[in-house]
Amino acid sequence: MGLLSFRGGVHPPHFKEPTSRLKVEKALEPKVVSIPLSQHIGAPCEPLVKPGDLVKVGQKIGEATSFVSAPVHSSVSGVVKAVKKTVTAGGEGLCVIIESDGLNTLDESVKPKGDIDSLSGEEIKNIIKEAGIVGMGGAAFPTHVKLSPPPENKVDTIILNGAECEPYLTADHRLMLENPDDIVYGLKAMMKVVNVEKAYIGIEDNKPDAIESMKQAVRNEKSIEIVGLHTKYPQGAEKQLIYACTKREVPSGGLPMAVGVIVNNVATAAAIANAIKTGMPLIERICTVTGKGVKEPKNLLIKVGTSFKEIIEQCGGYNGNVGKIIMGGPMMGLAQHTDEIPAVKATSGILLFTPDEASLPKPKNCIKCGKCVEICPAFLQPLYISAYSLNNMFETAEKYNALDCIECGSCSFICPSKRPLLQSIRVAKREIIAKKRKTK
Repeated sequence: MGLLSFRGGVHPPHFKEPTSRLKVEKALEPKVVSIPLSQHIGAPCEPLVKPGDLVKVGQKIGEATSFVSAPVHSSVSGVVKAVKKTVTAGGEGLCVIIESDGLNTLDESVKPKGDIDSLSGEEIKNIIKEAGIVGMGGAAFPTHVKLSPPPENKVDTIILNGAECEPYLTADHRLMLENPDDIVYGLKAMMKVVNVEKAYIGIEDNKPDAIESMKQAVRNEKSIEIVGLHTKYPQGAEKQLIYACTKREVPSGGLPMAVGVIVNNVATAAAIANAIKTGMPLIERICTVTGKGVKEPKNLLIKVGTSFKEIIEQCGGYNGNVGKIIMGGPMMGLAQHTDEIPAVKATSGILLFTPDEASLPKPKNCIKCGKCVEICPAFLQPLYISAYSLNNMFETAEKYNALDCIECGSCSFICPSKRPLLQSIRVAKREIIAKKRKTK
C-alpha cells in the first residue's frame, strides 16, 4: 500500500531530531507525588484514601463513579499526606498527595490477569476499566468507553494512531521502536473486546524505522496492517486518520464508531498489554522533554504525579530563562503558568521554549486570503467562526459548525495575519456546549 493522507493540513517544522534517537530512560523515583483525581474526559473520581493512610504501588486511590470516567491509582508506596485541591495542568483539582517511602511495595491486586486466549472480551474490557486506562495521545478519553459501542454502531475496524504528528514529540516513536510487541498485544486485546478482525496501525513516513519495527512485529498477524502515512499535520487526528486508512468519512457531529471504526493510540495499546500481562494499572508513561529551554532533552518514563519541576531537573534543568512551558505538543498542547504541577496520564510531552520562541506576534486584521479554509482538515471556515466568537455571537458560530472543529491549530499556524483563530474557536465551543448543558 502506498502512502496515504487526507485533504487539508499543514507542514510545521518537525523539531524531533533532539530526541528521536534517544532511548527511553527511567526517571528517578519521585519523593512526593500529587495525583489528580481527574486525569480523563468525564467525571472526576471519588477519593478512596485519607491523610495518614498507607498506600502501595498500583493501589486504587480514586474510584470512578460514572460510566465516562476512569479510576486512579498510586504510582508509589508511602503515606498519604493530604487529599486537597491544588494546581494541576487543567487549572485546579482535587489531588491525593503521597510521600514515597522509596520501597515501591506492590499492591496485592497487581498480578498477571491471564492472556488474550484465555480471557473473554468482557473480561479484557473490565481489566482495561479497572486499570484506569485512557487515551494516551492527549485526549485522555476512558478506553473502556470507546470499546463499548452501542448496538446500532457495528464496529468492524480498529486503527492505532502511531502518526505522532505533533512537532517535538517522540514518545510514541520510541515506544514503537522499543516495545512493538506490547503494542500489537494490546491491539489484539482490543480487537477481541469488540470482536473485529481488521486493524491498521498508521505511522507517518518521517519514522521509517518505526514502520519497519512495527512491520516486523505484525509479520505473522494477517489481520493487522501497517499503513505508511504522508507526514502532514494533523495526520493523527481521528477523522483524518480514519479517512487516510479506510477512505470512510465521519459525518458532521458524528463519532468514529458511526463509520464502524474505533481509534486508539499506540501507547494506549501498550498500557493494555501491561495491564493484562502484569496487572499493573496505568501509573506511568513515556514523556518527551525537549525544546531550547531545557539543557538535556530526553524521553523519560515518568510516574503519574511527579512534578514538572522535578522532571525538568532530571533533564539538566532550564537552559537560561524560559518563556513558555507547554504540556503536550506546540499545536494542541496547553501552556502552563508554573512548573509546580503534576504529570498526568496524558502528559506526552513537556516543552520548554525560550522567550524568543514563545513570543507571539501582534494579530492584524483578517485579509480574507482563505488559507485557513483551504487547509482546514475538518472542512470548516475558521475565519468566520472566529469572528463570530470574538463578537460573542456564539449561536451564529454554531451554525458554521464550530463544534466540528478538532482544535488542531492548523488555521492559526497558517494565518498570515496571526489571528487568534484556534483560541477564539475554543471559546465558542465552550460557550455552545455550556449552553446545551444548561438547556438540558
